[in-house]
Amino acid sequence: MEFAIAIPQTYSDPARIQKFLRRAEELPLIAAWGIEQVIGTASVLEAVTTLTYAAAVTKRLRLGIAVLLIAQRNPIDLAKALSSLDVLSNGRLIVGVGLGASTQYYPAYGLTPEGRVTRFRENLEIMKRLWTEDKVTLNGRFSHLENISMQPKPVQRPHPPIWFGGHAEAALRRAAELGDGYIGAGSTPMDAFLKDIKQLPADFPKAKRLYLALGDNLSRLREWFGAFYHKPELADQVAVWGSPQQIADQIVRLRDAGVNYILLNPVFDEEAQMERLCQDVLPRVM
Repeated sequence: MEFAIAIPQTYSDPARIQKFLRRAEELPLIAAWGIEQVIGTASVLEAVTTLTYAAAVTKRLRLGIAVLLIAQRNPIDLAKALSSLDVLSNGRLIVGVGLGASTQYYPAYGLTPEGRVTRFRENLEIMKRLWTEDKVTLNGRFSHLENISMQPKPVQRPHPPIWFGGHAEAALRRAAELGDGYIGAGSTPMDAFLKDIKQLPADFPKAKRLYLALGDNLSRLREWFGAFYHKPELADQVAVWGSPQQIADQIVRLRDAGVNYILLNPVFDEEAQMERLCQDVLPRVM
């Protein structure tokens, strides 16, 4: 089983982010991941920008985003930014993509909900083709490309691995069809996630973001969920907390269900929690 750590994107002090990431490289972690939240009241750094910064202060850790809502992004600009990030990180990028559960903010982007699955698929195709082809021509429903070139290409060939998020049955089908892995959201309850992944091939890479806290910290988890999701009660439904053994037991439950990758996501006292997770929890499951 492999373990990654969430980058504390609520930090406003670059020195703290540097310290956190450099310590993460010294621990038995394989990657650092960002989260996508462009619109919202919580103070969260933009994911691609944050990972680009992380690329400059790390050498070993892979760098992931879970997940980019690519139907709300310009696919050409996003393909360029991610390709540049893969180059700057020397091929360490993992691209997480998702459709998103809500169309609430589509008007702010000048979008309508109609055809959003088609837009998602079309944007993903544009990104993949810009990463792999010298010139791209595409007559889509939403975009028209005529001999469009984009350089530099990503270091990883044919392109960085693409991991899908999403909870709906159709999202899981798209993951198996178009993706290189699947990552369950931190806001998805454990039982629902375990039911979801039964729809994926047994050998398909499966990951889960875990919002967690060592100790009797449910009140602090509720406070964070209230600030980030505006749903403090969500902590009771999805977070993992308690003793090292209690947290390890939940990770073992995932491992036994075929999950081979865990994204550890402490939401407060992040440096101290990361240290304790690596020291007291991971040895119980590795």
